[in-house]
Amino acid sequence: MSRPDSSLATRLLPWAALLLPSLFWAGNFIAGRAMRDAVTPMTLALGRWLIALACLLPFAWRGMRRDARRYLAHRWLILGTAVTGVAAFSSLVYVGLHTTTASNGLLLNSLIPLLIVLAGAVFYRQRLTLGQGVGLALSFAGVLTLVLQGQWTQWRQVSLVPGDGILLVAMVCFAFYTLWLRQLPPELDRLGLTATQIAVAILVLLPFWLAERAGGTRTEWTLASGAALAYVGIFPSVGAYLLYTRAVQHFGPARAGLSIHLIPVFGVVLSALLLHERLHAWHAAGIAAIAAGLVCSNLAPARPGALIGKTGAPAPDKPR
Repeated sequence: MSRPDSSLATRLLPWAALLLPSLFWAGNFIAGRAMRDAVTPMTLALGRWLIALACLLPFAWRGMRRDARRYLAHRWLILGTAVTGVAAFSSLVYVGLHTTTASNGLLLNSLIPLLIVLAGAVFYRQRLTLGQGVGLALSFAGVLTLVLQGQWTQWRQVSLVPGDGILLVAMVCFAFYTLWLRQLPPELDRLGLTATQIAVAILVLLPFWLAERAGGTRTEWTLASGAALAYVGIFPSVGAYLLYTRAVQHFGPARAGLSIHLIPVFGVVLSALLLHERLHAWHAAGIAAIAAGLVCSNLAPARPGALIGKTGAPAPDKPR
């Protein structure tokens, strides 16, 4: 009896790794918006990763010591992923959310899968399969349906502000993070790797936090802001990044990137549950399109060349 259960868990784990990061990151978006007036962006970003490192370090230290020499061999990839996907992405998102709307933020966030595909095609000669192309189009249409509330003529009313440009840079950073993450050797301990990336990101963020304090901005600490900081330090930081790393290993960067389209889906559900917002027919239509896009992109495993081109990294068809 234990063998079928084990086999089922093995099959479900990659899908959990694909779905849960978007849920945690949707919660991060809600928490970030709620704290934007109480907690400064650099305090939020630095505090988030300090909490994450404190949670990871006791479990990751052994792997970090074991892989220390390998980290040196891949130091530029580790530095690149730490700067783009951890330090820059989180801090730029928090800065951008101070001046842009939630709708614009969701719309720009939905560009990440497209940016991953474009960057992969331009810089790494990756080829997009038919299923991935159809899935990308369907899921992007679903995101637009959610953002525009089912009224496609409203796209003309979307106005851009400085925060939109900041968020766009953040999305580009995350696209390169996803592509570079795929090139790190799979034999590296994932807990140790994530903790190392976070430690590097903290060193990068520290001068910006000091500059923010020198500028006179202060954080307003309350029970609510402390609880929100604890959430973003544990679930979107530790849980989401570890699971997303596994999803990239299993599905490849293009497919894993498509799961980011689920962030507005979970955002809609969380808003209904926590903020008591009403659900409409266009919510169901958008969620259905996104789900169909994810299914299409994963109907058949793509060949290694379709995922990574000439990066030289192996294409893991099985979970590691």
